[in-house]
Amino acid sequence: MDKQQSTDLLFDLSRPGRRSALLPACDVPMTPINSLPEEHRNAEFLPLPELAEIDVVRHYINLSTQNMSVDTNFYPLGSCTMKYNPKRNERLASLPGFLSLHPYQQDASIQGMLELLWHLQEMLAEIAGLDAVSLQPAAGAHGEFTALLVAAAYLRDQGSDRKVILVPDSAHGTNPASAALAGFEIKQVKSDARGLVDWDDLSAKLGPTTAVFMITNPNTLGLFDSQIGEISQRVHEAGGLMYLDGANMNAILGRTRPGDFGIDMMHYNPHKTFSGPHGGGGPGAGPIAVRDFLAPYLPSPMVMRKGDAFALDFDRPRSIGRVRSFFGNTGVLVRAYSYIRTYGPQGLRQVAEQAVLNANYLLHLVKDFLPVPQGTRCMHEFVASLKDLQKERGIRTMDVAKRLLDFGYHAPTVYFPLVVAEALMIEPTETESKETLEAFAETLRKILDEPADFLAQAPHSLPTSRPDEVKAARQPIVCCVWEPIEDPTSSLSESHH
Repeated sequence: MDKQQSTDLLFDLSRPGRRSALLPACDVPMTPINSLPEEHRNAEFLPLPELAEIDVVRHYINLSTQNMSVDTNFYPLGSCTMKYNPKRNERLASLPGFLSLHPYQQDASIQGMLELLWHLQEMLAEIAGLDAVSLQPAAGAHGEFTALLVAAAYLRDQGSDRKVILVPDSAHGTNPASAALAGFEIKQVKSDARGLVDWDDLSAKLGPTTAVFMITNPNTLGLFDSQIGEISQRVHEAGGLMYLDGANMNAILGRTRPGDFGIDMMHYNPHKTFSGPHGGGGPGAGPIAVRDFLAPYLPSPMVMRKGDAFALDFDRPRSIGRVRSFFGNTGVLVRAYSYIRTYGPQGLRQVAEQAVLNANYLLHLVKDFLPVPQGTRCMHEFVASLKDLQKERGIRTMDVAKRLLDFGYHAPTVYFPLVVAEALMIEPTETESKETLEAFAETLRKILDEPADFLAQAPHSLPTSRPDEVKAARQPIVCCVWEPIEDPTSSLSESHH
């Protein structure tokens, strides 16, 4: 199959009479198609492609080589990080004892899974420094939304009508979205010149209507807000709750616990902090951890332990109810459990230290030719800015991102956070080697030496250059048109698609 054919559709590759399997003649009476009830019959014969097995295999293998993936490419995607996930966790999550379970089985027949989930709840609570965990939420943003519903239920029980959630301007966009969906009013808190919460702006907006302060720490600029203890104290004194977006927990594992610096509730992103597939819309999980006074409001059911047995606890009268079918995305949760048990307490601390070391090493390699407005030290990620290069040479962040694809690197997150002009958010994660980081830095250096008009046309080596991404998102086109075949016994070559 040549290079051109690899991008063809299966319909284009179809040839009359080709088959993946040749079956012997049927040795039992055939049931005529007209014996099927009318409502179950197709009005038209489907013009399915006729292909040999080798055609199908090569088609999909060739398509797969055009994909970017963590297993084949460096993926320095800041914020919504894509990091390598050990195959050990994939194998363990694929054990028949996990895969063959059905959620409608009786508790007595799924004791192994329930025990694993109970232990995972306990471990996540300990890592967070909080008291109780729900494994139900299906993603990080879903965890945010669920935790805010818990907060709303708690405030109602307290007779409080607080409706304002404070969100820093460097927060993930899902934070204000989750707050609005949960019925709250959002007020933005500015960042100071250091990229941390502006104390004066927070003090001016904190008051008797404040329900929750949502903070990401370390934040999306890759900085740990050292004011966090004081911020928590002031919010609590004002009667509000502290929420941590746990997207960046991989930077502080084993070094500090959110509960210890005043957080009342948080969510985890298991794909980044621990292990699990991420991207393409799922699968996902977003467990939440809360303090004891919020625990009664967690989604029902929760996994509980009764002596040596485990069960799903539905007897939760103050619960906000179920937020997901059954008891969470267990496949992802098993991967997270495996990751935590593999590393142990000291190993998790080493994960955080390596994540911070890798980010700082890469920052050191690029800072001389790629400005980082927030200085020369970071936590797990840093945000560079091409603002000056755009003014001086006309090079835009998107141009650099597209050019990186030609070198086999997935582009970092671009134009986020908005507090940095022409932002390029880079997170190498703890899984990448020194050599990979050095090669990536050298590639960035080469790219920034290239002419602006050349970069504006990148990528140059891929089948698709620059699609209209906004139009594709807003006006998706999904269609397949063919002319029906009159005679079902005639060749598929007579069809047109």
